[in-house]
Amino acid sequence: MNSNINALIANHQPGHGLAQAFYNNADVFQTDLQEIFYKEWLFAIPACELEKSGSYVTQQIGTYNVIIVRGSDDVIRAFHNSCRHRGSVICKAKKGNNPKLVCPYHQWTYELDGRLLWARDMGPDFDASKHGLKTVHCRELAGLVYICLADEAPDFEHFAEITRPYLEVHDLSNAKVAYESSIIEQGNWKLVWENNRECYHCGGNHPSLCRTFPDDPSITGIEGGETPATLQAHFNRCEQAGMPAEFYLNADGQFRVARMPLKEGAESYTLDGKTAVRRWLGRAPFADAGSLLKFHYPTTWNHFLSDHSIVFRVTPISATETEVTTKWLVHKDAVEGVDYDLNRLTEVWIATNDEDREVVEYNQMGINSPAYEPGPYSQVQESGVLQFVQWYLDTLKRNCAPQTLAAE
Repeated sequence: MNSNINALIANHQPGHGLAQAFYNNADVFQTDLQEIFYKEWLFAIPACELEKSGSYVTQQIGTYNVIIVRGSDDVIRAFHNSCRHRGSVICKAKKGNNPKLVCPYHQWTYELDGRLLWARDMGPDFDASKHGLKTVHCRELAGLVYICLADEAPDFEHFAEITRPYLEVHDLSNAKVAYESSIIEQGNWKLVWENNRECYHCGGNHPSLCRTFPDDPSITGIEGGETPATLQAHFNRCEQAGMPAEFYLNADGQFRVARMPLKEGAESYTLDGKTAVRRWLGRAPFADAGSLLKFHYPTTWNHFLSDHSIVFRVTPISATETEVTTKWLVHKDAVEGVDYDLNRLTEVWIATNDEDREVVEYNQMGINSPAYEPGPYSQVQESGVLQFVQWYLDTLKRNCAPQTLAAE
């Protein structure tokens, strides 16, 4: 981390937005990649995307390209998508299924567990066991796959232990992807997150979502002080029915889970407020269980409902470009046109995502102006934004510390 970024962090005014460079400077963006996206656990995919042995997806994170594949032993693993011969990309498609991983350049052939099986004309002294694919840390948690690009990954067990009971209710191992959407937002990845972490903007921008999703700061923000009685009653009802619900924010701020109510009478994110899928995904005992809201910085927020689930993935592309991928999950045996109507299932969040894209892009345009000066956040409405910004600054400082000390 260079001295300019150290100065930006030191000069940050608590309770206010970040300085302009945090949102549009190429050096800061590279620091974000190096110190956050290349070091932290990243949400990758729902495990149900890898339906059978040999199913794979590829993902680009900064300069890294990664293969995530289900092995013949049913274990999901991740590898760098770079042949150990001359470095060619092995899997060119974004997803597919292959019995082996074969480099298209010279046909070096790898087992699904990364071992090199065959390399033509390499001579009698060639040791194939020394040329397997380079691994990427990979963990499956209750049907969600996470990867980490660091040589030594940070702890995953605490996150898994806390969130697994919340997630298991939703039975994601029996899910399928009903629909997938990816959009490019012309804004910095932190603006995407800041917009997500508050509903101060919802009433003026999200007419479809606001039919069912409350803009109450006690639900959309970071809980502080005593839990409101109505919210505690919802937690108690869910807990008594066997669904973990209580608000939990990890001490370092990286992840949170809480089963929050929707608006009174609402059951799901639909225009009429009723469930979207007849055959439910998961074991919710009642339709109005609300939504399990989960985030894990820096890549994902999620909504797990009584009938279906929605997972979001944030991928930075440049200092002012971010990809947001949304996947709607339904029960694997739910039949489109019988158990659900695809348009009804997706229309609220397709509209909301596009509305958020516009909000973020205008936010970025304004920040790019020489006149931009960080303004104060609302303590009432933007507690989630304050929390995200603090996590971001703390994480930069923590992850850069060993490097900074070594340089000194």
